[in-house]
Amino acid sequence: MTEGYRICYQGGEGEIVEKKSRFIATVRPVKTEEEAMKFVEEMRRKYWDARHNCYAYVCGEKNEQMKCSDDGEPSQTAGRPMLDVLLGENLHNVCVVVTRYFGGTLLGTGGLVRAYSQAVKEGLFNCRLMELHLGRKLMLKTEYTAVGKIQYLAGQMGVTILETQYSDKVMFILLVPDEQAGAVKNKLTEATNGKALMECSDPFYFGEDGKDKVIF
Repeated sequence: MTEGYRICYQGGEGEIVEKKSRFIATVRPVKTEEEAMKFVEEMRRKYWDARHNCYAYVCGEKNEQMKCSDDGEPSQTAGRPMLDVLLGENLHNVCVVVTRYFGGTLLGTGGLVRAYSQAVKEGLFNCRLMELHLGRKLMLKTEYTAVGKIQYLAGQMGVTILETQYSDKVMFILLVPDEQAGAVKNKLTEATNGKALMECSDPFYFGEDGKDKVIF
């Protein structure tokens, strides 16, 4: 597992007009090459009357699979610039299709590169992008007397309390960044005088975009 990467959590659409040509970018999260190509075919059916449906995608934690297509535009003027935008944004597991309705005026090589690149950026602007990080769930069981101290320490350390269960004792389920797991356990052990029972999960990815934290 890599330390972290960036994904498109929720897709979106954007459009630009260049010399009467419409460029419609549709972005969608995908996990595999098969998903990406199904999405491309879906867009081709939706925009069946368009001159071009160019695409680019990157899949895998390390971009193990990537591909792009000019779909009839001059070589290297559409698909590659679109792919470069995705890579420049450090995005993984995402596919974008840019549909062009020709407006009657040729844009030239440079104009096409700029138009397709800008369309992708416009599409991404309307998506929900998310940073993924490695994290662990820390299950902590303690006495009621330690509840306030644990809640305070969690806030101080920037650790999210995912769940709190009350019975004869209190069970906290904390979301801890992987690189901080050792330090957090040490502080909690010290705060509870070594009396709390703690168990750490295997690492997994969680995402945050300034609004929510999502476990994958």
